[in-house]
Amino acid sequence: MEKHIEALLVLLGENPQRPGLQATPKRVAQLLRYLTSGADNSWDQLLKNGLFDSMSQEIILLKNIEFSSLCEHHILPFIGHCHVIPQGKIIGVSRIPRIIDFYARRLQIQEQLTTQIAEGLMINLNPRGVAVIMEAEHLCMTLLRSEKQHARFQTSAMLGLFQDDTEKRNELFHLLNTSPITDKRINDKN
Repeated sequence: MEKHIEALLVLLGENPQRPGLQATPKRVAQLLRYLTSGADNSWDQLLKNGLFDSMSQEIILLKNIEFSSLCEHHILPFIGHCHVIPQGKIIGVSRIPRIIDFYARRLQIQEQLTTQIAEGLMINLNPRGVAVIMEAEHLCMTLLRSEKQHARFQTSAMLGLFQDDTEKRNELFHLLNTSPITDKRINDKN
């Protein structure tokens, strides 16, 4: 891989032997291996000792999980936040970001990434419902032709009760749009 990156630098009109670029092929190869390492894990490894039954009927929401992935069209990053709601199972909190990375660390598109996370949770946890909502900035949009600096792309996948139960879906969206800290500050001012 390093030889190909060095050849790419030459095609870009650079001298890969100049001081600032000498280690670049190695660094880029390491970075690309890391950013596409998602398939190196398995669901068994991800869930190991981290799945528990729950009698709770309440929504369990993990908000604002940072993620990044590489767009398969331009091999540029898209970066954002993900909200994951596995209704009816308790999973170790640290497992959910690992599951997101499991799918995000590969060449990807956001629509597919959202669906893969939701379907993976539904199949492997067997909960009553799963909701995954992602919002990201795509560097291909920021840096290329459109050069739109603050555009955010949102996707969602709703399965099980979040797809079928309007009341639970409305409760979910209320939770996503409510922050206890913000609500408290507003109430304290009144």
